[in-house]
Amino acid sequence: MISLASVFAVFGLGGPELLLILAVVLLLFGAKKLPELAKGLGRSVKEFKKATVEEEEIETPKPTVVATTETKKPDAVRTHGSN
Repeated sequence: MISLASVFAVFGLGGPELLLILAVVLLLFGAKKLPELAKGLGRSVKEFKKATVEEEEIETPKPTVVATTETKKPDAVRTHGSN
């Protein structure tokens, strides 16, 4: 699983950069809109994960078990004493 810290490290973002981005977002959208934005982002991530799991289930079919009721009958029945 990919951690959030490794994602930020790829883009070269540390603590001060993240605080600056958060401050800019706060100024652009305001404090009242931030919870709505976070909720929408959370729903989007949840929907994306759900879609990827469904896609994996479609791509990897599960093996099916076929039950048969046929029984083999012996060709000849031998009895004691008969040759």
